Amino acid sequence: MKSLSLTGLILLALSVLLFYLTSPNFTINDLTMSHIMGIMAGVGIGLIIGGMVGYVSKGSAIKAEQKRKEFKQLQKDKEDLEKQAAEIARREAELQNQQNQNPQV
Repeated sequence: MKSLSLTGLILLALSVLLFYLTSPNFTINDLTMSHIMGIMAGVGIGLIIGGMVGYVSKGSAIKAEQKRKEFKQLQKDKEDLEKQAAEIARREAELQNQQNQNPQV
């Protein structure tokens, strides 16, 4: 977002510089309807592009958050499975010990 704002400010400064270089004798009284329409068109295009970039970045952020949640869930599942495996191994060891202590003929 910061780089997009910085790019916008640079382009705005460039457009102001080019405007003043192309019309050095421009005064506020020379402001016509075509200037206002150009400004409004620039603002409109900027809002459209900003909306698209915001939509895309929000979608990316949502996907990243979903991946983080899935990863945490997988870690929990892995821990649970490891605990179950340890419990099963402990029970099997106990059964082996019991069978070794009480061999059946």
